[in-house]
Amino acid sequence: MRLAIVGCGLIGAKRAAAAVGHEIVTVCDIDSARREALARETSARAVADWRDAIEADIDAAVIATPHDSLAPIALAAVEAGRHVLIEKPGGRRAEDARLITEAAQRRGIIAKVGFNHRFHPAIAKAKALATEGAVGPIMFLRGRYGHGGRLGYEKEWRFDPKISGGGELIDQGSHLIDLARWFLGDLTVAFGFAPRYFWSGQVDDNCFLALTSAAGQLAWLHASWTEWKNQFSLEIMGRTGKLAIDGLGGSYGVERLTYHRMLPQMGPPEIRQWEYPLPDRSFADEFANFVAAIEQGVPLIGDSHDAVAVLEIIQSVYERMP
Repeated sequence: MRLAIVGCGLIGAKRAAAAVGHEIVTVCDIDSARREALARETSARAVADWRDAIEADIDAAVIATPHDSLAPIALAAVEAGRHVLIEKPGGRRAEDARLITEAAQRRGIIAKVGFNHRFHPAIAKAKALATEGAVGPIMFLRGRYGHGGRLGYEKEWRFDPKISGGGELIDQGSHLIDLARWFLGDLTVAFGFAPRYFWSGQVDDNCFLALTSAAGQLAWLHASWTEWKNQFSLEIMGRTGKLAIDGLGGSYGVERLTYHRMLPQMGPPEIRQWEYPLPDRSFADEFANFVAAIEQGVPLIGDSHDAVAVLEIIQSVYERMP
């Protein structure tokens, strides 16, 4: 495919690197140093205006900008007949993602939202095992995700709600909510709290959620910008076993899946473990799913409908806060 990359920061560069075997025609960023650097790496044309990027001779656009411009650029790309891969959360509010969904359906366009955590090998393996019934009916899920920020973090765009739409809840919290929905189905908010404990500014630096399914299953989630040692943990508790994912590679530690299988006599479970020390391939595998959906009609794993549902939960929590 012929691609445009809109947004040449860390994630835009990762998305470009994941598009191996495809031609990146143009890259776009308002920061000249970032766009020129990615243009050199990809042999693409650098432009400053996103309109020039999506109007180029391309098949698809990857949108990896701050949250406030994700939806407007993606919607314009869809209306121009381009398939889109939009970085999570897909917008600041559910209506942003809903407009993209409706436009994509109307025009027969593929609109994928970048929930790349679904493609981490330990998480994908856990999903497969849960689907096969390895832990029996799922009772509840626990998730923790966090990092500690960096010097000057409070001066970045994430702390301006007009740009970000919120703090840690819409940042790493959106990944946890998406994963909870992937395992449990549609969820509603039973409890939500998004305080500001450490970082100065107008947005939350922690969020605590209890989400429930129609079957009464619970997802208990905590995302944090005050997790001084980076952490990722996801536990899926079934009636006959447990799946525990720890780490995401890099500073989050080696990615590992542990399967605890309950024995008939109960007591200590039978344990099997998988480790994934290889470099992160989640962006590449997600891009492969995006391409396969376009070229072969395979189902998307994480789309704009999922983004709508995640953002509806996020809005519900923010509306509960004083």
